Amino acid sequence: MGDILITDDEKDIRELISDILIDEGYTTRLAGTSEACMAEIAAEKPALMILDIWLKDSSMDGIDILKTVKRDHPEIPIVIISGHGNIEIAVAAIKQGAYDFIEKPFNIDQLLVVIKRAMETSRLRRENLALKRGDGPGAEMLGESGAFRALKAQLDKVTKSNGRVMLTGAAGAGKEIAARYIHANSNRADAPFVSVASAAIEPDRMEEVLFGRESADKGIEPGLLEQANGGVIYFDEVADMPPGTQSKILRVLVDQSFARVGGTQKVQVDLRVISSTNKDLRALIESGEFRQELYHRLNVVPIEVPSLEERREDIPLLAAHFIEAFNRAQGLPLRELAEDARALLQTMHWPGNVRQLKNVIERVLILGETTDPISAKELPSHDGPSDEEGRVVLSGALATLPLREARELFEREYLLTQINRFGGNISRTASFVGMERSALHRKLKSLGVVTANKAGARVAYVEDE
Repeated sequence: MGDILITDDEKDIRELISDILIDEGYTTRLAGTSEACMAEIAAEKPALMILDIWLKDSSMDGIDILKTVKRDHPEIPIVIISGHGNIEIAVAAIKQGAYDFIEKPFNIDQLLVVIKRAMETSRLRRENLALKRGDGPGAEMLGESGAFRALKAQLDKVTKSNGRVMLTGAAGAGKEIAARYIHANSNRADAPFVSVASAAIEPDRMEEVLFGRESADKGIEPGLLEQANGGVIYFDEVADMPPGTQSKILRVLVDQSFARVGGTQKVQVDLRVISSTNKDLRALIESGEFRQELYHRLNVVPIEVPSLEERREDIPLLAAHFIEAFNRAQGLPLRELAEDARALLQTMHWPGNVRQLKNVIERVLILGETTDPISAKELPSHDGPSDEEGRVVLSGALATLPLREARELFEREYLLTQINRFGGNISRTASFVGMERSALHRKLKSLGVVTANKAGARVAYVEDE
């Protein structure tokens, strides 16, 4: 449920509180002095602290510890307890950032209620910060294709570790969804997931956004690294990070600490790092635009996220998911996909990948004035296959070829498209195109079309002569 650090100079009291909290499902750590307390925090940040005001044989009292922790780790809720309570001490503790003040001898039920509320408040604060940054909940992974199953198998292998993951793939393929899947299924699922949009942050503000700032007038302003403490920091399109920031991030990965802009004291963090890119980082290293040391630190486990065209089987499933999502969020019509629309979606060119598919579905639902199934004629056509009378319009290149060569070129492209649409499944392709399976095999051989495994899926391509 949560790791609670109990600091009290009376051994019997801290052990009593610990036993009760363990019975409630919490894990606890104990400290009898300020030195032991600060050492525990440095070793691992707790989810909550129970802190006595008066600490014998210590260099700091509870208020001093409270000030220090709230300066370095403002997100940790702290419950103050004291046997010498009075209104002045309580007010001072609350002003310094304590969640609540409880006087000894305290009622155990009261303490448990305060702890539960404090941890819930801390969780809600993290969620509010996430909403302000535009982060949504962990996105659902959807798919049935071989390429999707291979990706999910790789992601499942890394969820329970703390290893750094580098997600590669085209823009819009779903790299952030993959990162959120890792987080949601890891032992850090209850901790923050903070996304850093490297390309969207002004280079001269990058360090302030990441590391936070300290100033006399505004005090401490935690950055994204601090907000992600205990959880996952996701560097989206890491190749767009300024070179100067790359050096400092490298140091954070080595030391797990940093200083805020304008500050001098080190802030300790416990982070799992996931990054993504749609660029060739090795080429950027050669050109001096990306640090090689940072690449090796981030690229511990490389995982490629397949493009939408590599998982065409999943397109109808994804389209149906987006239709339901737009119906819930915007009240757009809940429409099905007609068979001709399914076929066209699976054969279209998708340079923008899943993001482009989502946009197409939203556009169709907005412009449509019916609840009938979505038909192919409502979908955007990039190739202009027919005119208003339904006649097929030939491309210039095809129209210049003799009939035999034009027919061969058409058959090759048509069958390539259909095979890839059905994930390399020859039986399903044969059924759709209306051919016997053996006849289709002979036709493919004559056209030089072969199939092979790629990224966990079976794909068709033209064999080099």
